[in-house]
Amino acid sequence: MVAGKNVLLGVSGGIAVYKAVALTSKLTQQGANVRVMMTPSSTEFVSPLTFQAISRNAVYVDTFDEKDPSKIAHIDVADWADIAIIAPATANIIGKIANGIADDMLSTTLLATSADVYVAPAMNVHMYAHPAVISNMKQLEEWGYHFIEPGDGYLACGYVGKGRLEEPEEIISVIKNHQSIDLTLKDKRVLISAGPTREQIDPVRFFTNRSSGKMGFALAEAAAKRGADVTLVAGPTEIEASQNTIKRVDVTTAEEMYDAMHEHFPESDIVIKAAAVADYRPKLIAHEKMKKQEDDLHIEMERTKDILQSLGGIKTDQYLVGFAAETSTPLEYGLQKLKKKNLDGIVINNVSTEGAGFGGDTNIVTYVNKHQRKEEIALASKQEIAEEILTFIDQDMKDEAQ
Repeated sequence: MVAGKNVLLGVSGGIAVYKAVALTSKLTQQGANVRVMMTPSSTEFVSPLTFQAISRNAVYVDTFDEKDPSKIAHIDVADWADIAIIAPATANIIGKIANGIADDMLSTTLLATSADVYVAPAMNVHMYAHPAVISNMKQLEEWGYHFIEPGDGYLACGYVGKGRLEEPEEIISVIKNHQSIDLTLKDKRVLISAGPTREQIDPVRFFTNRSSGKMGFALAEAAAKRGADVTLVAGPTEIEASQNTIKRVDVTTAEEMYDAMHEHFPESDIVIKAAAVADYRPKLIAHEKMKKQEDDLHIEMERTKDILQSLGGIKTDQYLVGFAAETSTPLEYGLQKLKKKNLDGIVINNVSTEGAGFGGDTNIVTYVNKHQRKEEIALASKQEIAEEILTFIDQDMKDEAQ
């Protein structure tokens, strides 16, 4: 999946630059057309001539070194690239991109490209764990950048730990696997719900839950990347979808989410209800702020409409998937939900397990289809889990069609 591709290799200044030389060689051997772009500090470790000799292409370092007057070099390269790889990616270059800084040729080009960007970090173990670096990486991940995690091992600074640039063979393997994802959902209409709901008590108070919406948004973005026509019904959340092709419908209450899901359900092929919807709401809403009293406060609650069960009762050809976020015997409750609500599949997780709770960037889930086939997905990012879930759904639909 790299043969014949135009690959921009961005090299930033760290001792791991020598591995970028090997990466250039292996990409070239596999048929990729590689252009290397170096930060000035990276040239202190390896000469541009080395990369030129291996890639058989001119190496870019200086934004203002315009070799061809008919083109603006950094824009030309940004448009040319099918894939961009930053290896090694230092804390500095990660910080620049995450904050929109363009003060050298590499950072400027990365802001201008629409290619898939793969980031392979390499830095001291404590730098890699610094809150600023973590925040910058999360920002880039939200924007659709792909990270190739550094390995554990002996670092040039003398520390042993996470921060070593991944080996060139593994970098290429990760990119190949990602690039091999074809448009399996092209022409499919996918409806996804995400986030929490809010049920008003009075003008200043409401009931809600801990859902961040990250899992639902990850599913929407993964489906869009696979070519689907995606509608995302989102409860109150600060997350923004990185794929601008996603049609977003913002709602607040369980009733509004019910209406939105039912409005778009008939035209959908795949429906995934990942939202954490309130089961109850206040029976009466105060129109003025409720004042503190001496006695205890009792709020009478009433059931909200069960969105998933109602969709299961009217579905025709839709592939309907629910989520079961539990804290005890999750598999048992999940299987009951699968059958009771007439689902085609269910994603089950124990939110009390470390790494699988609300608001985090990772999850641990079990996917079960209506034929009771179970697929375990170990601790992984929500983006990776979203890809796995869509793969299971796609395979199920193909099996049903046979």
